[in-house]
Amino acid sequence: MTRWVGGNRFHLLENGEAFFPRVFESIAGARHEVVVETFILFEDKVGLALHAVLLAAASRGVRIDLTIDGFGSPDLSPGFISALTQAGVRVHVFDPAPRLWGWRTNVFRRMHRKIVVVDAKQAFVGGINYSADHLADYGPEAKQDYSVEIEGPIVTVIHAFVHKALAAGQRNAATSFAGQLRERIADRAHLLTQGWRTEPAPAGEAAAIFVTRDNRKHTTDIERHYRIAIRAARHRVVIANAYFFPGYRLLKEMRRAARRGVEVRLILQGEPDMAIVKTAANMLYHHLLSAGVQIFEYCERPLHGKVAVSDDAWSTVGSSNLDPLSLSLNLEANVIIKDRAFNQLLGARLDDLVQNSCKQIHAADLVEWSWWRVLRSFFVFHLLSRFPAWAGWLPAHAPRLMPPAAPAEASVNAGADRVSHADAA
Repeated sequence: MTRWVGGNRFHLLENGEAFFPRVFESIAGARHEVVVETFILFEDKVGLALHAVLLAAASRGVRIDLTIDGFGSPDLSPGFISALTQAGVRVHVFDPAPRLWGWRTNVFRRMHRKIVVVDAKQAFVGGINYSADHLADYGPEAKQDYSVEIEGPIVTVIHAFVHKALAAGQRNAATSFAGQLRERIADRAHLLTQGWRTEPAPAGEAAAIFVTRDNRKHTTDIERHYRIAIRAARHRVVIANAYFFPGYRLLKEMRRAARRGVEVRLILQGEPDMAIVKTAANMLYHHLLSAGVQIFEYCERPLHGKVAVSDDAWSTVGSSNLDPLSLSLNLEANVIIKDRAFNQLLGARLDDLVQNSCKQIHAADLVEWSWWRVLRSFFVFHLLSRFPAWAGWLPAHAPRLMPPAAPAEASVNAGADRVSHADAA
């Protein structure tokens, strides 16, 4: 049963300029253990900076587990990987798969989480990947995104989760009895050396819940927390989400909240990194505007955030979009925060986006739909609005964490795929 954990401190990190220095500084100060999960790791200036700080930590004897997604991070060179593994970093690839005629085949049910835990005392959760397109100097395609730095007892919950994920993935990958035995011995040896672990002391006043989505027991947890917050809202709800096409129940709660007088604001992509993102969201505009939901398109650069605030205390930051991939297929992680100060800060940052970088969409701005658009939208909406049901038909499997491919196999066409697999990050 998920419960609120008190005594935490949350520090909002907006964009790579705030996020990367804090993560790298934390890893540089690690004494015992670093666990990193990410969907995308590119071999650019950001990825190389992470690479360097992990190598330095490993050289000090810090135990490091780095998990990347096989679909999101296919372009790392053999030299990049081998330097890590030779230094003792345990590199894991989530569900790697061979290519078919040059195409990546492992599309569904990706490991989309972005988590860092350092010495079981400090954690980072959010939506920022390790790639240069999260920095403003990348140019017009630089992403707008958020993460949080966390201290306090909730870090124990996050730490336990990442270790459970590592253990489960390794067990699923080690199909032979000997392989499973080796993994159990290694994990047991690690547990015996964790005398350094202590319960983090209270660090602040915030209560929090760490919420994840998987394909087994927690298939709708993140969406459910969104619905609970919207249903309980009395004054305002502000949701900034990059990939927006939620299911029927979440849309219904937004419309109901707006109709009972709650100010419901959506901040969506106005300059999308994929054209289909805006097309899909546009199909919902009439439906939402007619109930009083306010829609703003962020037009300064691509929006990649997955954050929200409700009333004066509830907030969430994480990796989960509000689309079929995140809500019904991918492995995701959000932190739900109950804290007035954090709510006010995040709310102010979102208000700044609305006031200075967004265009409000009104019903009069929408092009009159032809009969074909009406018909198409009807079928697409009713198909996707029930995606939690049909998503279960897609292939499901136990997550596997594999070591990286041998150098001869690891080399892939770097760069050509980066646009396509970064889009849904």
